[in-house]
Amino acid sequence: MEQYIVSARKYRPTTFDSVVGQQSLTDTLRNAIRTNHLAHAYLFCGPRGVGKATCARIFAKTINCLNPTADHEACNECESCRAFNEQRSYNIHELDAASNNSVEDIRTLIQEVRIPPQMGKYKVYIIDEVHMLSAGAFNALLKTLEEPPSYAIFILATTEKHKVLPTILSRCQVYDFQRIGITDIVGHLQHVALKEGIQAEEQALAMVAKKADGGMRDALSVFDQLVAFCGQHITYKQTIDVLNILDTDYYFRMVNASLHANVSEALLLFDEVLHKGFDAGTFVNGLESHLRDVLVSKDEQTLPLLETADSVREQYKEQAQACPAVWLFKSMDLLNQCDIQYRTSTNKRLSVELALIKWCAMNDQAMQTASAASAPALPKTAAVAQPAKAQPKAQPSAPSRLQNMPAIPSINIPAGAAPFTTDQFNDAWIGLKGLFPREERLQAILSTCQPTLTDNHVVLIVANRWQKEEFDRFRQDLTATLRQSLANDEIEIDVRIDDTPKEKIAYTAEEKLQRMLKEHSELQDFRDTLGLMLD
Repeated sequence: MEQYIVSARKYRPTTFDSVVGQQSLTDTLRNAIRTNHLAHAYLFCGPRGVGKATCARIFAKTINCLNPTADHEACNECESCRAFNEQRSYNIHELDAASNNSVEDIRTLIQEVRIPPQMGKYKVYIIDEVHMLSAGAFNALLKTLEEPPSYAIFILATTEKHKVLPTILSRCQVYDFQRIGITDIVGHLQHVALKEGIQAEEQALAMVAKKADGGMRDALSVFDQLVAFCGQHITYKQTIDVLNILDTDYYFRMVNASLHANVSEALLLFDEVLHKGFDAGTFVNGLESHLRDVLVSKDEQTLPLLETADSVREQYKEQAQACPAVWLFKSMDLLNQCDIQYRTSTNKRLSVELALIKWCAMNDQAMQTASAASAPALPKTAAVAQPAKAQPKAQPSAPSRLQNMPAIPSINIPAGAAPFTTDQFNDAWIGLKGLFPREERLQAILSTCQPTLTDNHVVLIVANRWQKEEFDRFRQDLTATLRQSLANDEIEIDVRIDDTPKEKIAYTAEEKLQRMLKEHSELQDFRDTLGLMLD
């Protein structure tokens, strides 16, 4: 029986052209070979499984090739290349610093460096996981790394660049390897599947690429696992079962349930997810990511940010057309709050169910806003002033949550101003929070202070002069954004300080005593009878 070789070894790249996802780095190394501008020390750093050690081997093999090709690749035919391929080359040495990290190990290596190559031009020393070297080993390597013999080249590889001594970094050319994109991983997996005679659905391979998190070695390991389970035909359904990943169809169905305000369907779907053994917090995180993917699918410019199989892109684009952007913003904010509260909740299932109920309840307002926005706008000359409806006078109460903002009084539209609905104004006001997300004090004002609107005049009551000064810093940008969102250039924002009388707060012991005596007169008699004094 032929010995089985895992895909990560069997299909390891042997030329610069076959390296996946590191085009700029391989081009730089090849140009260095072409111009004979070779440094004496290199540092390859980046996440696991992205090709650091592989590129080091290809580079070492190519610079020692006796008959390189026209595009500066190793010929694989000369004695040097054959010795490397058969793992008997004396010019290329690999050291695992994880298990050879002592001073004595490095001193032995330094002794070997003094011996010139017997064949080829260079002796190459590849030290993997170099950050694992001890402090003494680093110091022993320093001098040789700074002034090695002309025929010696060091290639250091690490996943944790920050652990390498700055004195070592200063002596090396540093190459930062990036995570491999999902599209590149899927393409390579399709190539491997074709070579192995395996049929694999593109959506299944895309899920494998996501699971690998930018590492080709991890992707190939998962691919081998799927082949062991599925045989010669890998399906999407089998892939999510093996990897224990929730089917994206649940997220599509959950969004549709919320769009149709179907609370029952949303709760039943969530119950089905739990019965499949998935954690509620993982489900919320996945739903947030799904809404993000739906949002980027609304615009052709942001569509490349959607990392999924081509067969699923149309499904995302179709759902994106049904979801208003403002509704998506609100939904992501609601689920983010649910995610934050989930970690400290004592009844985790109930906290998620309440979030789903609130999410479905948001739909009516969002749909009305979408309908109003899609309706043809009336000509400005045709705008007719509507009588304002009588509204109860607003009471100074504790600030409510932003999503529960009370309806603003009906708008009296003068001639010459573009008409808009109360819901449209509410959504536009919420959208102001996205302008300056890092301004925490401004975010607090926009969240807690309730605006009122009459004839395009917005009145915002703030608690004190410091809040007024903070809002005034951004008033011009906020007003311009509000005008643009509602297509009405006559909107103005007036910020006023709340001047309603406020009850004085008792701070000292004497003030607290006087308040108690005022509220309970019998306490004074009790105090006089016992002769009590304030301590």
